Amino acid sequence: MTMHSYRLGIDAGGTFTDFVIADRASGEVKLFKALSTPADPTKAIENGLGLIAADLRKPIDEIIANCDLCINGTTVGLNALITHRGGKTGLICTAGHEDSIEIRNGHKEDGFRYDPDYPAATMLVPRYLRRGVRERILSDGSVRTPLHEDDVREACRLFLKEGVETVAISFVWSVLDPSHERRAADIVRAMMPEAILTVGVELYPQVREYTRTSTAVTNAYLAPVMRRYVAAVDAYFRKLGAKQPVRYFQSNGGLATGQAMTERSVYAINSGPASAPQAGLYVGAPFDHRNVITVDMGGTSFDITLTRDGQTNLNKNIDFLRYRIGVPMIQVETLGAGGGSIGWIDPLGLLQVGPQSAGSEPGPACYGRGGIEPTTSDANLVLGYLNPEGLLGGKLPLDIGRARAAVARVAEPLGISIEQAAHGMFAIVNNSMVNGIRRVSVERGYDPRDFVLVGAGGATAAHITALASEMGIDTIILPKLASGLCAFGQIISDVKYNYMAPAPVRLDNEAAYQRVDSLFREIEEKGVAHLKADGFDDDALTIKRSIDMRYVGQVHECTVDIGTFTIDATTIEKVKDAFHARHEELYTYAERHSAVEVVNLESTIYGRIEKVRTPTVAGTGKADEALKGHRDAIFDQSGATTATPVYDGAKLGAGAFIQGPAIIEEVTTTIVIEPGWTSELHESGSYLLTRQNPS
Repeated sequence: MTMHSYRLGIDAGGTFTDFVIADRASGEVKLFKALSTPADPTKAIENGLGLIAADLRKPIDEIIANCDLCINGTTVGLNALITHRGGKTGLICTAGHEDSIEIRNGHKEDGFRYDPDYPAATMLVPRYLRRGVRERILSDGSVRTPLHEDDVREACRLFLKEGVETVAISFVWSVLDPSHERRAADIVRAMMPEAILTVGVELYPQVREYTRTSTAVTNAYLAPVMRRYVAAVDAYFRKLGAKQPVRYFQSNGGLATGQAMTERSVYAINSGPASAPQAGLYVGAPFDHRNVITVDMGGTSFDITLTRDGQTNLNKNIDFLRYRIGVPMIQVETLGAGGGSIGWIDPLGLLQVGPQSAGSEPGPACYGRGGIEPTTSDANLVLGYLNPEGLLGGKLPLDIGRARAAVARVAEPLGISIEQAAHGMFAIVNNSMVNGIRRVSVERGYDPRDFVLVGAGGATAAHITALASEMGIDTIILPKLASGLCAFGQIISDVKYNYMAPAPVRLDNEAAYQRVDSLFREIEEKGVAHLKADGFDDDALTIKRSIDMRYVGQVHECTVDIGTFTIDATTIEKVKDAFHARHEELYTYAERHSAVEVVNLESTIYGRIEKVRTPTVAGTGKADEALKGHRDAIFDQSGATTATPVYDGAKLGAGAFIQGPAIIEEVTTTIVIEPGWTSELHESGSYLLTRQNPS
């Protein structure tokens, strides 16, 4: 790929849109933030690029023309799914299976399975737009009922009449014979040339009809939204003279072109936070940490990801926002806990925080943009953690009077002081976040004490020592780029595509080994061709394989990573041993003498992109030179204040050591170091926070 001067990462969040631009020559990395504009996300991009142009003192078109990559992580797809504002969707399915997305697996999601009062999920396709067609393929791949093409045409006529703009096709056992789905797709393309089409067997060619259909429907539902967004962003960057097409960040942790993101819109769901693990590993590398829990608290949400031994947890076949998604996604635990999370009193008279948020419009009361409800940011300002002069180096003024008035709305009914109410809000939102960290660690068999906590997001640093103390974690890494860490993660990530194939075979004969091996080679040829067309050479490609396996008779399978070796009679034991080990890791036992079968297989193809070089921080010795003064801060429920030293992060050099309690103010984040913690700035640009005398 052609070498240019800059690389740009853009991460659109609920409150702020973050921009990270790296100078490829000097290694300098700069972070900028603009308020998100949900009504028109491209407006926030335009505003942020204006900040970059002003800082670099260059026209923005000159900067963009000299970017080797412009990368965009977006919440557009996620927001469309949350608010049910996707495209008008039609589903063509096997006759008699029109209600499979409603019947699901015969029960509600885990946690609500036996709750009769829990309402049914809102269907993305209304019943009258789910059209069954006569066709039937059996589980051995044979055709029992040929496709009745007139049924497909009748469905198209209805869709045209009803203004359907996107269509999903999913037939029973199409993974073993895709001919019916592909013929139906040809008919839809001919009769509805303007419609966006999702073919289930092409998007997610895996066994299990409900998951495949639900994934196809979700993809179709989001496709019009993503197509409009991608078209607007691509056109904007082309107008600015971009030499390379914009890349979009996928929920599988890799980059994709705009066309791929439109065709595979379901991969846009967790586009933003999916880059956090890569960034967490990057900032942990100078300290030799490969067990990392990355936490990202922004204005609206709190995202958690876990990476063990350098491998980030992936989820497949999950219920996300009540919709079954089969494709692999970086495992992100998301909570409604952010700087904009609103405090309120429940019917029992108890103080609660979130999940509702003030977002960026109107925002916390202290922003002075019309908000009156008490938020986490208001509480942090009352507690003395945030600088009353404002955030973003003073560009976002804060109003302490409005913050106190907002917190008083919960303090007065509870009969406590404003300071006590603020600390109560702080403690409650922290408890929610700790529970989320436990869900990705303790509840999945990992001891959080074996991990370091990496802070991302603008609001995280004010809470992170409290979170680590509660979890028993003794080490925290907080990069100076924390508030834009996901945007930074984008510019150090590779292009990544997942290719899948069904392979329902028992691993007990040579024909089965050959079938699995040939299927791997077949899907990998497609992936390699895709990436070569995208400009990658052979030496920039990496392939990773995994197989969904189970013991014969089991209902569920587990995903097992394997190497890229030829699968035959001499290597099959390596595959089986990997499965036994993974099964034991997940479920504490293995049945090494039981027969093993394959359900699905998957290859992940990476196109490696040259990484940006980041500068080191020079050492200046003592932290005293950066001391700005002292500010009263509150660290316990009593509401008592402590005169706390406040440091200017921009003036701290490598080796600067600070004993808590203390506050470090960076331009885009504020680090609260609670009593019992110390901080030292490393030359890599990250603060290493260490708990003293851990219990």
